[in-house]
Amino acid sequence: MKLRSLILSFCAQVAVAASASELIDSAIVSIQTISLASTPIFPLAEIKYNPSTLSVELISFDAPELEPSAKLVRIGIYDTTTSTWKSSTSTTSVESFAKGYSPTIVLNLDAQGSVIGVTVKSARIDAGQTRDFGPKVTLRRMEKGKGAELNRPVVLSAEGKLEQPEVEKTMLQKYWWVLLGGVMLLMTAGGGE
Repeated sequence: MKLRSLILSFCAQVAVAASASELIDSAIVSIQTISLASTPIFPLAEIKYNPSTLSVELISFDAPELEPSAKLVRIGIYDTTTSTWKSSTSTTSVESFAKGYSPTIVLNLDAQGSVIGVTVKSARIDAGQTRDFGPKVTLRRMEKGKGAELNRPVVLSAEGKLEQPEVEKTMLQKYWWVLLGGVMLLMTAGGGE
């Protein structure tokens, strides 16, 4: 029995170590209130992720304590050594972090796996449906968009608009007059004696 529990605990430790080593990159998301005066920039969350598998883990999340007069906040990856924003920033309402809302941090990655932008969206919590109230993290990778369809002629109508293909009519729409004639014939024909 001891051997069995020893093997199970060893396997659990190996699984935890493997999952921890899978997350190879990390990012610290920062937040700043937008106002007329300059405001300090605080770390909001620390996130570890793997750009190839798009697996992600929220290491820490510090709920921001914002001043009551603030309406908007700026969110992004901030480099404290150069005092610049490393990623594109997004703006969201302070209410995204209010009580009754669950924030979702979205990291946008480029083709190499570096963070190019951070967005925060929030959803209203319905306590009757779920108990997962905490913040969530998702990753989105840049993908190649749809290309232009070349060498297809553009056909315009007499009014200069795109011609729409004519919708084919159903059997009833085509031959309604035959059915009407048959009904009229049956109604006007006299019965035999």
